[in-house]
Amino acid sequence: MEQIKKIYDRAVAQILEGDWLVTVGVNLFKIVTIVFLASILLKVVKLTIAKFFAVRQKAPIRLSERREATLMRLLNNIATYSIYFITFMMVLDAVGVDIRAILAGAGIVGLAVGFGAQNLVRDIITGFFIILEDQFAVGDYVRIGTFEGHVEEIGLRTTKLKSFTGEVHILPNGTITQVTNFSLNNSVAVVDVSIAYEGDLERAEAVIREVLEEMPSKYEDIVSTPELLGVQNLGPSEVVMRITCETKPMRHWHIARALRKEIKLRLDERGIEIPFPRLVLYNREQQAERA
Repeated sequence: MEQIKKIYDRAVAQILEGDWLVTVGVNLFKIVTIVFLASILLKVVKLTIAKFFAVRQKAPIRLSERREATLMRLLNNIATYSIYFITFMMVLDAVGVDIRAILAGAGIVGLAVGFGAQNLVRDIITGFFIILEDQFAVGDYVRIGTFEGHVEEIGLRTTKLKSFTGEVHILPNGTITQVTNFSLNNSVAVVDVSIAYEGDLERAEAVIREVLEEMPSKYEDIVSTPELLGVQNLGPSEVVMRITCETKPMRHWHIARALRKEIKLRLDERGIEIPFPRLVLYNREQQAERA
């Protein structure tokens, strides 16, 4: 309040003296200059961070791409918040506010606010541990609680997940207690193929193995040749055979669809029937007449 009163008294005195227009013009020029220089500085810092990580990619010892992307976004966030804070304090100083008194009082206010900002502090600390322990990184596909999607951003306070349908979930870091990361290791595609009981099972297996041998040369996401495990189940009208295939992380859905297509086309080509539901109707009157 004392600072505000001093600024008010000074402004009144300047208006009475007639030089308030000059003072306002000078202060406005200072503010515009500070904001302009801050924006240039922020661009330079972000460009420097990007150049640093571009050089790191050529180094013999480097972090994983996913972790580099996460660290780069985190450093950009820290730089942005820091420059914004410094710019705000310089603007206050330019208009005549004693920032030393504000900084001195910030310690006392900080103690009072600290009790109410425990969640904020927890979010920030948890965010640092997520990055240091490499629990997940930008671009990973994860499940956090009931939310599932690709990690769009890991900030100081929140993590953003984007689902397949486009929704962006913003989760406070302090609430992240359990994480399932689908992107750390290779995935496995599981495909079930049904063959009619009337079909030649041995011939069907031979045709499927023929298709599986050709898959790695067609799809680069396949890590190893798919494997036909054998008969998985005996259904009401079909024999179910199971196929597994190791793929690159999160590419198992794509490869599973490709396997189904390739196998279906080859079975049709060789005249092997894939069963479909059948419904048999009995007419009691006709049966009684025959009897």
